[in-house]
Amino acid sequence: MAVLMLAEIEPTDTWFTELIARLKQHRSNIDWRVWPEVGDPKEIEIVLAWYPPLGTLQMFPNLKLILSLGAGVDHILQDSSLPPDVPIARLVPNKLALQMADYVMQSVLACKCRVIDYRDLQQLRRWNPLFTPNRYQFIVGVLGLGAMGRIVAQRLSTIGLSVRGWSQSPKEIEGIDCFFGNEQFNAFLSKCCVLVNLLPLTTATKGILSHATFAALPQAAYLINVGRGQHLIEADLLKALESGQLAGAYLDVFNTEPLPREHPFWSHPRIVVTPHVAAVGALDDVVDYIIDAIARIETGSPLKNLVDRNQGY
Repeated sequence: MAVLMLAEIEPTDTWFTELIARLKQHRSNIDWRVWPEVGDPKEIEIVLAWYPPLGTLQMFPNLKLILSLGAGVDHILQDSSLPPDVPIARLVPNKLALQMADYVMQSVLACKCRVIDYRDLQQLRRWNPLFTPNRYQFIVGVLGLGAMGRIVAQRLSTIGLSVRGWSQSPKEIEGIDCFFGNEQFNAFLSKCCVLVNLLPLTTATKGILSHATFAALPQAAYLINVGRGQHLIEADLLKALESGQLAGAYLDVFNTEPLPREHPFWSHPRIVVTPHVAAVGALDDVVDYIIDAIARIETGSPLKNLVDRNQGY
């Protein structure tokens, strides 16, 4: 069996090179290949994909599985030449969700404790205690209640925060006030002191973090975007921050990555930028995920975390 790592890897990217090294240690009988050294395309049965170059996935006539090396699959589904009958699976290990929960929790608590405001006061050398609400008064809204969103919402609830969640279809999660569908969207937003975006990127969710969404939030709410950069209309965020409708934003994902050096987000006093690190799969977890998926292909066992192409996740 030949397995291809299909990603445009920089020579300095040690994560991918270490991943391939560990996979070879686990399954030395597999022919591991790394793009662009494909060899005979007919021999490729599994592709490990991370932002594959457009048009490349149609090159492999005997492809049995496409494995996304992340929780999102928009980087795969954007390819209009994607083979229609090849199953796609995505990376959703429990440890990845817990890592995301840690990032979101520290960002939410920073919002509650008004860290951005105190950072500004420190630069001004002003001693000025600010009002902060109690935890039960500080309502956190989670956009997206899939495998990762559910765990994030539950973890926020366990530290005493009031948590509500919104999804496109009905959900029931203990301790979480759940909303669904377009009809309940504004009601969900109306009480959110912090809005956390964990939605998958689909045609329906692209640009959802917009002026209309921000206007439906309480005055001086915060935004945490750990979904995809394309969820956010950047100009609308800057206007909401300028008007005071939003008090601040914690952003881990962007329309263009790496974020260009001249981008206004870097220097904005109400924005915290991190370089897409909210949930980076630990190598051991990713290796286990890949080895398990290969074994399932070899034995004909049911695959885990399959993607519904129509829904986009």
